[in-house]
Amino acid sequence: MTQTLRKARREAGFPSSWRWVGTALLRALLVILCVTTAVFFLIRIVPGDPAKMILGEYATDESITALRHTLGLDLSLWEQFVRFVRILFTQGDTGNSIVSGVSVRQLIGDRAPVTLLLIAMAAVLAVCISLILAVLAATHKDKLLDHLIRIFPAITLGMPVFWVGLLLILLFGVRLHWFPVGGVREGWTGMLYSLTLPAITVAFSQIPTLVRSLRAQMLEVLESDFVVTLKAAAIPRHAILFKHVLRNSALPTLMLLGVNLSYMIGGTLVVEQVFGIKGIGSLLFTSISSRDFPVIQGIALYCAVAVVVIGLLVEIFAWWLDPRTKEKR
Repeated sequence: MTQTLRKARREAGFPSSWRWVGTALLRALLVILCVTTAVFFLIRIVPGDPAKMILGEYATDESITALRHTLGLDLSLWEQFVRFVRILFTQGDTGNSIVSGVSVRQLIGDRAPVTLLLIAMAAVLAVCISLILAVLAATHKDKLLDHLIRIFPAITLGMPVFWVGLLLILLFGVRLHWFPVGGVREGWTGMLYSLTLPAITVAFSQIPTLVRSLRAQMLEVLESDFVVTLKAAAIPRHAILFKHVLRNSALPTLMLLGVNLSYMIGGTLVVEQVFGIKGIGSLLFTSISSRDFPVIQGIALYCAVAVVVIGLLVEIFAWWLDPRTKEKR
């Protein structure tokens, strides 16, 4: 009888699960479309003519007009938008760079590995450090160690990420000579070594909120009845902590991590400028200064896709992790 009920629930859950996945994908596509459309029109509202920036201040009106016609900038906004959408769906690209004439997909593809590695390193460092600090704070509630860890987020939460990066450069790069002050070395070992300090900088901005969230959730679970029962059953403390407490505390922090990863992508683009890393961030700032519309649109599109995919994966993982969420779905 029990097996029959379980089978019926599984069979009844498939349509609901697929419906939820379909809704999430549709929502993700709408977000990407809205971001792409907003970026397209906002860039063109900002004053400045890319043709004049390319040819220089001494260019003649005839040459500027000819370049604007070549680049398609003399078309109306609606015609430019239709052209942009057509290129996006037919070529999977936002066009060629106005300045260099190279495909935007190629420009971003050349810079993406460094940026993606930096984001991955920062995310791993943020999770590991936050987990250690939250566990120590929750297991030493109202003791000196707990107070010190609670003070840390309060002090560091308002620090700008670029200022933290400059402080780390002065301390570990200039004075101690442990890490390079900028640039990326060749080879995987050199890349990891060069990106360590920037990754710490990006992770530093995410650790305070993660520690506070996970500590609060762990304290709530530690005071619950089932944990008291597990302690009375003489189950080892580390088994209770890592197998039961952390699993039941992880969901809210996981959702917060998904949101913070979105901010981490933006913070990474700024940190690349501070450390002189030739990633997507430096490409973005260069493109903004030269009004290179296709490159800016391409970076915004890829960042929007990354944020949406991260949020979708976190939501799916949370749906898998929490049994109550499964039943609701």
